[in-house]
Amino acid sequence: MAKTGKDDHAKKSELPSTLQRSAQQAQDTFAKTYDSALEQYGDEERAARTAFASLKHTHEKVGDHWEVKQESGPSDEHAEGGRDDPAPTAGGVDANASKQHLYELAQRLRVEGRSYMTKKELVEAIRKANDAATRQARGN
Repeated sequence: MAKTGKDDHAKKSELPSTLQRSAQQAQDTFAKTYDSALEQYGDEERAARTAFASLKHTHEKVGDHWEVKQESGPSDEHAEGGRDDPAPTAGGVDANASKQHLYELAQRLRVEGRSYMTKKELVEAIRKANDAATRQARGN
């Protein structure tokens, strides 16, 4: 089903919950990419993967929503390598961001022990905090 309405903006009711809580730009990025990929591939699952990949180039997941990244580009090794790359995904965390940026996100998300974490540990802790925030926002 199309994610973009007649006004050329995302249909909020058709979006994943994390995008429903995100700014219009994130919603539109996902919806327009999804619609284009669905038209090209004819497969909803592949269209959703493509749309999330596009979203992760310009946005990062922070808690229960998506925010614009400081710099556009792949968010992790998996995104850099493409769909068949065996590297694990960071789940929307911009693993390519600076350690300082990741530390500041961890601070916003109240991640315990962040001062002693490596960059890799910060990415994983932020991913877990994001997942917990999303579950809480969904009421799970």
